[in-house]
Amino acid sequence: MLIIDAHLDLAMNALNWNRDLTLGVHEIRKREEGMTQKGRAMGTVAFPEMRVGRVAVSIATVIARVARQGNPLSGYSSAEIAYAQAQGQLAYYRILESQGKLRIITDWKSLESHVDAWEENETESLPLAIIISMEGADPIISPDQVPGWWNDGLRIVGLSHYGVSNYAHGTGTSGGLTPMGRPLLKAMSEVGMILDLTHLADESFWEAIDYFDGPVLASHNNCRALVPGDRQFSDDQVKKIIERDGVIGSAMDAWMLYPGWVKGETSNTVVNLETVVNHMDHICQLAGNARHVAIGTDLDGGYGYEQTPHDLETIADLQKIPNILEKRGYNEGDIRGIMHGNWLRLLRDAWETKSS
Repeated sequence: MLIIDAHLDLAMNALNWNRDLTLGVHEIRKREEGMTQKGRAMGTVAFPEMRVGRVAVSIATVIARVARQGNPLSGYSSAEIAYAQAQGQLAYYRILESQGKLRIITDWKSLESHVDAWEENETESLPLAIIISMEGADPIISPDQVPGWWNDGLRIVGLSHYGVSNYAHGTGTSGGLTPMGRPLLKAMSEVGMILDLTHLADESFWEAIDYFDGPVLASHNNCRALVPGDRQFSDDQVKKIIERDGVIGSAMDAWMLYPGWVKGETSNTVVNLETVVNHMDHICQLAGNARHVAIGTDLDGGYGYEQTPHDLETIADLQKIPNILEKRGYNEGDIRGIMHGNWLRLLRDAWETKSS
């Protein structure tokens, strides 16, 4: 079944980790043998496995944090440097597009034709498609830059990542939008960008979703009712996204799936793809339907199979999810929606409104 994955850090892996994603997962692991950095020699994502798993479309990030007080992760010294790094990641996507390996999608007509081609034809010769998103808005130096980023192909923006960005408080912090937050949201709405609510601190989440009048999604998020912590959404947050006709991509980072997970200590034997479906099902029960949940794996977000469901060896194993959903009573239409149709609906509604 065709899959849309709403969160992969492809360019980050290529540029920061020096991974040639045109090689298979097992070849990349072999090249990384002996490396001690977390996740090395244990990756799960590369283009050949995406093709085997029929991940025909992914929302692929550019990510470059600015280092500042309150941010627990490393970053760049200035927004200008973050901008340059993110532009370098765009350049990576563009060169692969020029070689016919990727296709950058920026509008509904192109997305529809790409999906139709994958549904109707042999896919060995077809490129994988990406929609470009920004995880943490630090590379946008000021809201005045938003039209330029739109022209560069950026279509989805999350205001913050871990810590505090120039625009909002993110995971691990408490606080609302910064003084630049609302001007950025206004500029995004004017050009037609989609707001990604993932990683926002609770106060920032509520301020952003109440102020922003454009389409919203959560590319990779799970449920606080099942796994406590500010990285997951509360039921009230899930219901608000449902009210806005948004979609939430289920993440597959194991610490977001298992209460009390200790990174580097807890074994992934405690989580499997059934655990992921538990979060999907919780959202469906809150919604009363299966229209608001989908796939957003984050499988290449700085870790490897040591921190994924134990029955997922590579991204191709996403094809196991339809069978799990079917056994739980989901019908074919609901399953197709979760695997790709819900993202298609959201993007069609966002982009057709923009073009009309």
